[in-house]
Amino acid sequence: MSAKLIYNGTILTMNAANQIFQKGYVYIEHDVIVEVGAWSPDDRLDRLKSQADYRYDAAGKVVIPGIVNGHTHLFQTFMRGVSDHSPLAQWLKEIIWPMSLAMEPEDFYLAALIGCIENLKSGATYIMDHHYIHTFPENDAGVLRAMADSGIRGHLARGGSDMSGEVRLRETEEQIFGGTDRLLDEWEGAASGRISIALGPLNLYGCSRGYLERAAVFSRDRKLITHVHVAETSEQIENTMARYGLRNLELLNEVGLLGSQTQVVHGVWLDDGELELIRDKGASVIHCPVSNMYLASGVARVPAMQRMGINVALGTDGPGSNNCQDNLEVLKFTACLHKVNELDATLLPPMDVLRMATVNGSKAVGRSADLGSLEPGKKADVVTVDMMKAHISPVHRASSALVYNANGNDVDLVIVGGQVVVEHGRCTQVDEREILQRAQARVDTLRAKLAGSYPIFALID
Repeated sequence: MSAKLIYNGTILTMNAANQIFQKGYVYIEHDVIVEVGAWSPDDRLDRLKSQADYRYDAAGKVVIPGIVNGHTHLFQTFMRGVSDHSPLAQWLKEIIWPMSLAMEPEDFYLAALIGCIENLKSGATYIMDHHYIHTFPENDAGVLRAMADSGIRGHLARGGSDMSGEVRLRETEEQIFGGTDRLLDEWEGAASGRISIALGPLNLYGCSRGYLERAAVFSRDRKLITHVHVAETSEQIENTMARYGLRNLELLNEVGLLGSQTQVVHGVWLDDGELELIRDKGASVIHCPVSNMYLASGVARVPAMQRMGINVALGTDGPGSNNCQDNLEVLKFTACLHKVNELDATLLPPMDVLRMATVNGSKAVGRSADLGSLEPGKKADVVTVDMMKAHISPVHRASSALVYNANGNDVDLVIVGGQVVVEHGRCTQVDEREILQRAQARVDTLRAKLAGSYPIFALID
């Protein structure tokens, strides 16, 4: 039997009662949590300690369930910081599309592997990657291989667009749905069950109505999550209004794509009626506050969504519009954005934000039964964060320290399915330095290739 014991730390269980053990323990057998409770050494707990193969003294640390990063684009690690002053449409045309078209299959593996490392090291044990670049048949497999190699739980939403603004990124319906079926056959449940596949229509202005209607049937027949950008900017609303006489969410509902397995990504420009549709259909919203600020897209109505009982989870979005994937940093941005937007300091207390990152995230990906909290019977996805830092300590409330003080560099231990994948802040499954060096060499080559046609890639500080 493989057993692990994390003890002596502050345990934020994130269970229904938000139970906290100021000095507690988590006992794991194989890939499942067996016990969670208060730590005060006695004969029984001493026996647990002696029989554990792996013992971790969490004194001075907070122990939380693994964070769910509800939306990202891993390939964009190759594009972070190219431009920090472009609105969405310009950013796509001048940065994302050119680099995407220049990247080769191994680039997608390297970019995704860096993204997985970054997510793990900032506390995310589960990522939903919206991958829509299919310039080579091997691209998807490269991203999925990176997830498998890193040790993270990865959900790839196979993106597709038949009306993309970049013609070379368009696909036929046969390519999109055939490619998704192949991924399901080859990758669903891979890496000891850590890999999953979802359907990811890119957005509602780059997809034809026929494609969206077929996507609704396809996802329903295969019981897949549907992950789609919705109402990210006001221009997107104008587009679907001009084309169909419908707002974004109204169109999503009319084509049959809105339901309990739908993830509405961004949802910045939703009106009252659209929020009611989301609530009534039981869909989830994936809120990406850093990206929405970075691209000046607007502020999603998260407090209103919460008051209506809508499930709101969190995402970093891709590194092209963040520019990092620091999942702990997202917590602070989430709380501060909505306080200042509504001029109400009482909004989004720390435990509410933490629930968005853990419990709500697990619900959005359909894993409430076995992820999202530290409870017996749930998968052993566990993160420890070091509080003994000058920018954190002394600590009055662990939840506040996590949301307002901590960042990804404070993550010390990450366990996914009972396997230690980050220890003392370093990934255990891959050689980080070697990967980063390879990636930098490839990015330098790509920049040189693009600089003649796109001057922004030639700019240096």
